[in-house]
Amino acid sequence: MRVLIALPILIPMTASAITLLTMRTGRLQRAVSIGASAATLAASVALLVRIEAEGVTAVGVGGWAPDVGIALVADLFACLLLVVSHIAIFSVLVYSVGHPRTRDSGTVFHPLYLAMTAGVSLAFLTGDLFNLFVAFEILLTASYALLTLGGRREQIRPAMTYIVISLVASLLFITAIGLIYAATGTVNLAKLAVELEQLPGDVRTALGLLLLVVFGTKAAVFPLFFWLPDSYPTAPSPVSAVFAGLLTKVGVYAIIRSQTLLFPRDEPWWLLSIVAGTTMFIGVLGAVAQQDMKRILSFHIVSQIGYMIMGVALFSVAGVAAAIFYLMHHIPVKTSLFLLEGIVEQTAGSSRLDRVSGIARSRPVVAALFMIVAMSLAGIPPLSGFIGKFALLQASVEDDQWIIVVVALVVSILTLFSMTKIWNAVFWGQPSTGLAPLASNVDSHRSMLAATAGLVMLTLAIAAGAGPLYDLSERAATDLLIRGPYLDAIFSL
Repeated sequence: MRVLIALPILIPMTASAITLLTMRTGRLQRAVSIGASAATLAASVALLVRIEAEGVTAVGVGGWAPDVGIALVADLFACLLLVVSHIAIFSVLVYSVGHPRTRDSGTVFHPLYLAMTAGVSLAFLTGDLFNLFVAFEILLTASYALLTLGGRREQIRPAMTYIVISLVASLLFITAIGLIYAATGTVNLAKLAVELEQLPGDVRTALGLLLLVVFGTKAAVFPLFFWLPDSYPTAPSPVSAVFAGLLTKVGVYAIIRSQTLLFPRDEPWWLLSIVAGTTMFIGVLGAVAQQDMKRILSFHIVSQIGYMIMGVALFSVAGVAAAIFYLMHHIPVKTSLFLLEGIVEQTAGSSRLDRVSGIARSRPVVAALFMIVAMSLAGIPPLSGFIGKFALLQASVEDDQWIIVVVALVVSILTLFSMTKIWNAVFWGQPSTGLAPLASNVDSHRSMLAATAGLVMLTLAIAAGAGPLYDLSERAATDLLIRGPYLDAIFSL
């Protein structure tokens, strides 16, 4: 088990170094990258199976005690997100082999992409607040370079905004870690859960709010989201897709982990509910106002984050379970939407709504795939988005949180409107003149379409297996709120 927990981190990190050494051999580099991603996914699945059967497990890296060493902890929450994330990561990697902007930058793309993958895995598995900071820095450092891949002029200004905001958030994070260590003498999450309870209430609240600001910036919640809609649309579509599917979700993961483990509550938190409602409403208004497919989808990242925070704000098993399920649904849905946008852009030469039309006639498979995930994002039954939103609404009604229920329903209607807006402009009507082939050769076309279709099929599988998946989410939420299994796993080291 010790080795199995570390594999989702070690495999991509080692492969990142190997792909850096094989930069002159493109075919070998791609083979190593895809093989490593597949192996990481297999290790994540194996870890989920073990944890589901045996419960929360922790290991001290190098045999060191958690007080002085690095602790890795695997629970159902982390493992569920780990598996879904690595499916998305693998799909985007296969897609990127056929996409011109990432295929032609392959020599640097693959090492950066694998380093980012290792950072994502470490963020989910670390049991140490400082190493969560390290995980964020690994994935963010890789993301800085990936965001400007290709070096186009229009990428630089939004990328600088993204970098500056990320650095400010990192500075706040390391400051928060220093203050927490000064107050408690530890950064181990399990020990912090105990030590923070001994602090005066105002000190504990201040530290909790500081971490919420840090993780809220990384998750792009209101009012800390303004960097995202400008940054993501300028990146190559495979990069935008993996950013949209994963990077903000790591921030949401950190919010759920820290708020339930370190700052637990027995009732809904009004402040987090306000943040959730405002995030989803402002995000969808931004999406409705846009005239570019990629910018519409970027604003929807912000809006959908609000639904996840909505579940956390309830601090109930039903609410947190719904948030976990919604996270698992949203990662493949949002990733596949950006992959489809990339295909549209490669086909028509643009993603502006006034420059593209008739894709459904010339690319019916692409149109069908878009319809599935767009309706899922809007919450149309019987797709996975409907199940996730229904669970969130039901949990909110049970706690008499009627205002957030009304906001969530209005946002769903506006989401449907914006998805219909894309459909009518991009996919309906007469085909645009001068449609290009999807890529330079048939194999590239097939890899992009196959990767996207596979991810869309995953969203349908989540809907079909919603019962068992929600049961797992409920078990994960129960462990998060009672905290005992997580604490016992670390204290037993």
